[in-house]
Amino acid sequence: MTDSATGRPGFDRRMSKTEINSCPMVGWTGPVSVVRTKDELAQAITKLADQTVLGFDTETRPAYSKGESYLPSLLQLASATEVFIFQFKQLGLAKPLRELLANPAIIKAGVALNYDINELKKISPFKAAGFVDLGDLAKKTAIKNHGLRGLAAVLLGFRISKGAQTSNWARDILTPQQIQYAATDAWVGRKLYLAMNNEAAA
Repeated sequence: MTDSATGRPGFDRRMSKTEINSCPMVGWTGPVSVVRTKDELAQAITKLADQTVLGFDTETRPAYSKGESYLPSLLQLASATEVFIFQFKQLGLAKPLRELLANPAIIKAGVALNYDINELKKISPFKAAGFVDLGDLAKKTAIKNHGLRGLAAVLLGFRISKGAQTSNWARDILTPQQIQYAATDAWVGRKLYLAMNNEAAA
């Protein structure tokens, strides 16, 4: 057996794509609210405001031509029991959302957060607080995989779909596949944060 095939995957060595792909596929199966109106926004913020840890992610319409770029289309936030998907086409980055993203008492956990935060600030400025980048946390806890998919395999024992990753997130009505993909990414961010805290405490 070679050195690359020994040890605890993700800790003693980086977990390979083959190992990740051998994990069972898992996705969020709980309630999802796609937030498009001010009333829906108010209801969502009420439910999110008393949370201490949220999973965080954004989705952006892919660009295929040189010089082409788009601002984020969606913001996903996962509580302990529900995932909320906010559509910027209808809401913009509304003040209640900016206030939540600036609240240091609510942890927002995800990967590659600096990029996401900077892109969101292009929609509407806010002072980000309470964000925890799971990739940075992984490095501190000596985990070799730093992306969302790799971390899910290492710490949770399953893989998440990439099927809808390059779909058109700016469309008015999201498909069930898009909703499932977007909700899963935010849910996994929250689960990983909690799992990494347990790992650090072990």
